[in-house]
Amino acid sequence: MVESGGAALRTSRALLRITSMSNARDILHLDMDAFFAAVEQRDHPELRGKPVIIGSPPDQRGVVATCSYEARAFGVRSSMPSREAFRRCPAATFLPPDMPRYAAVSRQVMVIFERFTPLVEPVSIDEAFLDVTGSRRLFGEPEAIAVAIRAAIRAETGLTASAGVAGNKFLAKLASEIQKPDGLTVVPRERAAVLAFLAPLPVNRLWGVGKVTCELLERHSYRTIGDIQRTSETALAAVIGHHSAGHLLRLAFGEDERSVETEFAEKSISREHTFLTDCRNPEELRTVLRDLVDDVGHRLRAGDKFASVARLKLRWSDFQTLTRQRALPAPVCDDFTLRRMALELFAAEPLIQPVRLIGFGVSGLTAERQEQMNLFEDPADRRARDEKLCRTVDHLRNTLGREQLVRADEMRHP
Repeated sequence: MVESGGAALRTSRALLRITSMSNARDILHLDMDAFFAAVEQRDHPELRGKPVIIGSPPDQRGVVATCSYEARAFGVRSSMPSREAFRRCPAATFLPPDMPRYAAVSRQVMVIFERFTPLVEPVSIDEAFLDVTGSRRLFGEPEAIAVAIRAAIRAETGLTASAGVAGNKFLAKLASEIQKPDGLTVVPRERAAVLAFLAPLPVNRLWGVGKVTCELLERHSYRTIGDIQRTSETALAAVIGHHSAGHLLRLAFGEDERSVETEFAEKSISREHTFLTDCRNPEELRTVLRDLVDDVGHRLRAGDKFASVARLKLRWSDFQTLTRQRALPAPVCDDFTLRRMALELFAAEPLIQPVRLIGFGVSGLTAERQEQMNLFEDPADRRARDEKLCRTVDHLRNTLGREQLVRADEMRHP
């Protein structure tokens, strides 16, 4: 339960723990508004002002990737099953994602960010953190920089972005969500004002508080961030554990020491396929798996990366999901080695039920092979040949079109 006695004293002590906001850095968080849907509405004027849903069509399995604010008014949300989205908003226009087009617009936006500071940390295709501490002399106060960036985005892309301005990443991210869409929120720097800004917000606005943790906290009467501020670490640890309690208390008092990281590296690459009808045909499953593997391999090579671990994912018709992973003999990026490992993992799993979803992924990414010496057969030479062949296929597909080259599994079956 939330402690009531001595709350003022605990708050005063907590205030002393907070470092002076006057020395905080100037951090912006920019988040494009309903990005995919907004790009579609921009490029298709007939869709403006109407509900637009990006994702799987409503007559197929799949979920909503994102949707316009007109669709959100009907209760449609990201990750909602498309059939449920159609039930809530039957007048919506459903469109498949056009990732190359969205990526091109994203690059335009990132270039705008880099005009104002070299310290840009992309979080995803449509949002980023910017450290503008060193940009004051050129562009003015951080709020003025946020205004200028948003104006440039609107002028050059025809889209809108919401921005948060604060002394650290957590507060800036939180602020950018306050007045969406097309909003700008500045978090005050004074310690007491930061606490007052955070206090009325629900606990699920704290990073790391998902649905399960939120329900647990609310059962113990921690409903707002202010409730967290007024308790002790000991009392909170009794509910969620010492590590989580310390983390949430730091955030509840506006503390976040993380810097803007300009080097963004993927930790894993994966692809999944959901079947329209549950599949129990092993050969069809293997064919889909090979396609997924080839796409993962293509993305590895495009990023000049090598993978050390392969992972298979299967979801049965009853929604139970299993994952199996295995270390690769050496970091690789060629389709042949990846296919061989994927099929070995698949063969080791009995098909106890029809399959709803199959996926393949890699992790342990590195920029180097790190080969081991072998006194007899040199597998590195074979992998190098396979990699060269795969890169040649990549080039031909990029030049001629992917549909012009079809994999002949019978000619080289892993």
